[in-house]
Amino acid sequence: MDVLSSLWAQVSATSPPLPGWLLVLTAALAAAVVLSPTLWRRARHSVTIAHEGAHGLAALVTGRRLAGIRLHSDTSGVTVSAGRPRGPGMVLTAAAGYTGPGLFGLGAAALLAAGYAIGLLWALLLLLALLLVQIRNWYGLWSVFVTGALVFAATWWLPAVGQAAFASGVTWFLLLAAPKTVLELQAKRRSGTARDSDADQLARLTGVPGIAWVAVFLLVDGGALLLGGWWLLRDAALL
Repeated sequence: MDVLSSLWAQVSATSPPLPGWLLVLTAALAAAVVLSPTLWRRARHSVTIAHEGAHGLAALVTGRRLAGIRLHSDTSGVTVSAGRPRGPGMVLTAAAGYTGPGLFGLGAAALLAAGYAIGLLWALLLLLALLLVQIRNWYGLWSVFVTGALVFAATWWLPAVGQAAFASGVTWFLLLAAPKTVLELQAKRRSGTARDSDADQLARLTGVPGIAWVAVFLLVDGGALLLGGWWLLRDAALL
């Protein structure tokens, strides 16, 4: 019980806002990763984890049965769920993928703004652990395990300010990366290489054109970036 109490005290502890210069630095580093083709090819795997995890979470919330998740080395992934092939549950599950990373980033920004940087890192670890048991291929297991190891290392060994800076960098990365993946989606659709994308599946499910779903994805992710960024900058007294 003493160990659990100590762990809970650490997880629920609040920390002061990051200095403005450090918050801006973490945002700049996250932007550099998103904008650099070389760094983006590696970092995009973490966005795929968030994307497929959002599909899986939406499937469970809407009463579908999650059959497994696969992550591939080309940064693609697939989430398989069982249930009605049409209807609101299927629509929400399909729509969750491209909106998930941005909404995760928004939730992370809310936790950071409330001072729960350490709690955010532990929440990430919990979500990754829950996702790990749903992975159904070796590359996916490796990808989630490595991501979880990085978060655990930051949680366990970094000082409090380092943990807050790491959490801030992860949050900025999710907020900035989410709209970029939507733009990449539309580029693939325009070139004809993504005929079975989430947007096209939603078009078949709802009768609403795929480009309209792309616009919805971009609106949600762009809104998450603006609101989450405002929360973070306001918390550091930069706005």
